[in-house]
Amino acid sequence: MKCWLVTGGAGFIGCNFVRLALARSDARVVVLDKLTYAGSLANLRDVERDPRFAFVRGDVADADAVEAVFREHRPTAVVNFAAESHVDRSIDGPGAFVHTNTVGTFELLHRARAHLAGLDPGAREAFRFLHVSTDEVYGSLGNEGAFSEETPYAPNSPYSASKAAADHLVRAWHHTYGLPTLVTNCSNNYGPHQFPEKLIPLMLMNGLEARDLPIYGDGGNVRDWLYVEDHCAGILAVLERGRPGEKYNIGGRSERTNLEIVDTLCALLEEAAPAASNEAMRRRGLDSYLGLKTFVADRPGHDRRYAIDDTKIRRELDFHPAHDFTSGLRRTVRWYLDHRDWCREVQAGGEYGRERLGLRSGGGAS
Repeated sequence: MKCWLVTGGAGFIGCNFVRLALARSDARVVVLDKLTYAGSLANLRDVERDPRFAFVRGDVADADAVEAVFREHRPTAVVNFAAESHVDRSIDGPGAFVHTNTVGTFELLHRARAHLAGLDPGAREAFRFLHVSTDEVYGSLGNEGAFSEETPYAPNSPYSASKAAADHLVRAWHHTYGLPTLVTNCSNNYGPHQFPEKLIPLMLMNGLEARDLPIYGDGGNVRDWLYVEDHCAGILAVLERGRPGEKYNIGGRSERTNLEIVDTLCALLEEAAPAASNEAMRRRGLDSYLGLKTFVADRPGHDRRYAIDDTKIRRELDFHPAHDFTSGLRRTVRWYLDHRDWCREVQAGGEYGRERLGLRSGGGAS
């Protein structure tokens, strides 16, 4: 039986991929996850009894833990989601990003290479190492153009720099050691199970509680948005049909400014949970969620615009997202409204109270 080792599978994108993999393949799925603040077993509760699912708690940057999971489960593929991913946190504490995103990827590559050498020729031919990355490695765009697979890397934050380093390691392990690697670079994801430090769930949860909706700078920063289930379907297509040594951009063709996102979310909240019926809004004396919008100091080094050219994956693998932005965002709003217990549970540790991050101007490498 195929066995896919999914690192970071208790996080936002990883847990959605685990569900899709169990639904659309016959593979066993083994999740290796450190369970940091943004990774939670609550994200996997609906699959934990599946006989094809297994969970191992461990750090991808821990060589002994990685060696143990390879030895016990003998994976036929690795899908690496494990990452610290919040740009603001990388500004405050870049060390954790280098540890997980760069060193962790190295440890996985190192062990995968040794594992590959011990396989018989047929299993060696079938093995894949898929590294999930981000469009942020490409830097910032002007008003025109889009990132292609040939765009030079120009990361501007500690987060994107750590991911760019990992991408380069993956490329090197293919070209130097012959490891059959694949890299995907995606645009901004949204959807169920996203930790509420990110824009869309943060705005939804703050709106419901009549807390300020903080918008960085002038709100004009542009991102391309991709529904998480579509991203996971794209990763599955690359895993099953992609050419080793290649990289594939996965995008949503849905560019929006941050201000447009917040305005749209306010309108959708008004439809689903009218401000007039929201006691928290009444206490603030507001009759519209738009009244919660607050412009705050911009993020240091904030990239202005990202956009993905996903022609390659559409042409070569016949992959097309199933959701447009309007339908995906409506599904997302509905999910958060229906899962407020999940929202409370993943924040129960008290490490994050939806406060502003990413304003540290100095300090150490923690």
